[in-house]
Amino acid sequence: MTKIRVGLIYGGRSGEHEVSVLSANSVMQAIDRDKYEILPIGITKDGCWIPGQSPSGLVESKNLQVRLLSNGNQNNNDVFAVLANDQGNLLAGLGEKVDVIFPVVHGPFGEDGTIQGLLELAGIPYVGGGVAASAVGMDKVLMKLIFQQKGLPVGDYLYYLRKDLNSGNETIINEIEQQLELPCFVKPANLGSSVGISKAHNRDELNRALHYAAEFDRKIIVEKMLSGREIECAVLGNDEPIASVPGEIRPCAEFYDYEAKYVLNDSKLEIPAVLSEKTTAKVRDLAVQAFKAIDCSGLGRVDFFVDDKTDTIFVNEINTIPGFTRISMYPKLWEASGISYTDLIDRLLQLGLERHRDKMSNRVS
Repeated sequence: MTKIRVGLIYGGRSGEHEVSVLSANSVMQAIDRDKYEILPIGITKDGCWIPGQSPSGLVESKNLQVRLLSNGNQNNNDVFAVLANDQGNLLAGLGEKVDVIFPVVHGPFGEDGTIQGLLELAGIPYVGGGVAASAVGMDKVLMKLIFQQKGLPVGDYLYYLRKDLNSGNETIINEIEQQLELPCFVKPANLGSSVGISKAHNRDELNRALHYAAEFDRKIIVEKMLSGREIECAVLGNDEPIASVPGEIRPCAEFYDYEAKYVLNDSKLEIPAVLSEKTTAKVRDLAVQAFKAIDCSGLGRVDFFVDDKTDTIFVNEINTIPGFTRISMYPKLWEASGISYTDLIDRLLQLGLERHRDKMSNRVS
């Protein structure tokens, strides 16, 4: 049997670079080698593509940054060797070397539609949401606007641009206090893995949180603090997606920040979450609705706040390339739903190929 050639893109220029390396290493270890041949493609924090660099060495050395090798064996010429064919067409060489791309690049410059657009131009199949779904899923403000338009329950929020901070901090802080109250959460609009997020309890903390979030993005979103349990649900599929059993996160910190996720490793995951049959069904239904609302495909993890006392459910966000290590919530939810990690990788690759075949049936002239 001829193996399917998979290009595994990881690393990238965002603050989630290190998480991406861990995700890629897990995929490398678990993919079915009898069915797939894998070509790892690392992207440095400077944006340089390094074909052939395996994430396993980075994880073993505990240096989770893709780097150019200092011995001269890999340099920019290696990138062009993959990204160009004899005629010099950009990316044509990559299309000749792989059948499908599995991007596990979290955050900006990867999860936001940029890599997806590059692959669309090259005509290369890939796993996950398309350009529009990826871009909207990355931008928490646009995401919430679409969720609201679709009638999904979303918590109150405000948003600002970085340029607004220096000219009207007092006005912004007053507006947040009046409309959302404190404490509240302040986040970069275009980032994930809890990078740049703060919980502000008073005006001084709020001012610092706004400027801290602005270090990571030009757009800042401020969200009303919602009471309830943090519930997550995984979605898998293209035009007819299905939802996993829900799971619950019990953070070891005050909220599920970057340290609680990746450093302390003391947060508890309860899978499946202990919810009533009615609430479980509602969460799964809303997860599929959120997935469809942004026209996502392949995979997505939808995060909720569920308040048992008031019987309310709020959709917080969708992640179009969720963390994909063996201990990440997305694969663990599917494992609890009957799909192993290796089988999940297989299904996602097949969904990417299926979506590409469907797109190729479009009339273009």
